[in-house]
Amino acid sequence: MNRLIDLRSDTVSHPSPEMRKAMYEAELGDDYYRDDPTVHALEEKAAEALGTEAALLVLSGTMGNLAAVLTHTDRGDSVILDAACHIANNEAGHIATLGSVYPRTVQTGGGFMTPAQVEAAVFPHSVLHPNAKLLCLENTHNAAGGICLSPEKTQALADAANARGLKVHIDGARIFNAAVALGVPAADLVRPVDSITFCLTKGLACPVGSVLCGSRDFIETARHWRQAAGGGMRQAGIFAAAGVVALDSMVERLAEDHATAKRLAGHLAEAGLAIDPDAVQTNMVFVELPEGGPDPVRFVADLAGAGVRINPAKGRRLRFVTHYGIEAEDIDLAGRQIAEICKQAA
Repeated sequence: MNRLIDLRSDTVSHPSPEMRKAMYEAELGDDYYRDDPTVHALEEKAAEALGTEAALLVLSGTMGNLAAVLTHTDRGDSVILDAACHIANNEAGHIATLGSVYPRTVQTGGGFMTPAQVEAAVFPHSVLHPNAKLLCLENTHNAAGGICLSPEKTQALADAANARGLKVHIDGARIFNAAVALGVPAADLVRPVDSITFCLTKGLACPVGSVLCGSRDFIETARHWRQAAGGGMRQAGIFAAAGVVALDSMVERLAEDHATAKRLAGHLAEAGLAIDPDAVQTNMVFVELPEGGPDPVRFVADLAGAGVRINPAKGRRLRFVTHYGIEAEDIDLAGRQIAEICKQAA
C-alpha cells in the first residue's frame, strides 16, 4: 500500500527534527510564576513578528480567541462576526456559553465583511440591544477557501469599527500563510487591530500551542482569562521551544505548501472537477463535486482506501489541506487517485 497522504488539515503535521531537538534541550521554569525562559523567548519573538507590545502563550487558537473576546467585552455585549468564521462555527460556542457575549453574525458570501456591513451590524444604542464592543476578523479565512485579507481591507474594516467605538480582533490562525501569500510582513496585516491570535500547530507544524498578541495591558488581562479557562501552565517551555524554532525557520517555508496546493488544484481540474487553480491563495483547496457526479461519502471513502485522507464532505464540498511533510510527489499520487475515482464514477 502507498504511504498515507493525510490532507485532512495542517494540524496533522509533525514537528521538524530541529523542533524535536529544541524541545529536548529546552531550558525550563514554571510559567505560572513567569520564570520559564523559553516561554519568554517565544512570547517576545511573537510580539516582535506581529508588531505588538506583548504576547501570551495559550494552549490553542480556540483558547486564545476566547481570552481575547473576554478581555475586550463585558457580559451581555455583542461581537460582530462573519457567519462562516471559525469563532462562530467551530469553537463550541464558547463566547456565548462561557462569556455571555452575543455573536452578531453577518452573511458575507465571500468570507470578508465590507465596512458598510460592519456599520450596519452595530445595533442602535437602546435598552433593547446588546452593546457592540468588538469586531472579529479571520485571516486567512478557512471556510472561504483559505483566502487572504489584505492590509488595505483590514484597515478599512478597522476604521469602520473604530468609528463606532469597537475594538478589532483577528483570528489569525494562519496569519503567516497570508503574509507569505501576499508578500508582506505579518505585522503589516495586523497593524490597525487591537489583538491577534495565531496558531503554532497548523502551517508552522508545532505539536501544541497558539499565541495571543496585543498591548501590555491587554495581555495582562488576557492572562487572567487564560487562567479562568484552565490554561495556566507549568514547564510550558517544552513545547514553546518548538514555537521559537518555527518562527525562525518555518514561516517562509509556507510558500511550499501554497505551491503544492496549487499543484493539487491543477490535478483536480484535470480530473474534470470545476476548480480554478489560480484562485487558490494559500494551503487550502476546496472543490464542489458536481450534481450527478461522484457521491461525496463514497468519494472520501474511496480516497481513504487509496491512502489519501480528507475530512468528510460538507454537502458536496471537499477540502484538501497541504502542510509540512507533504511533497510534490504525494500530490501527484493523490491526483492520480482522484482522477481514477472520478473516472470510475463517470
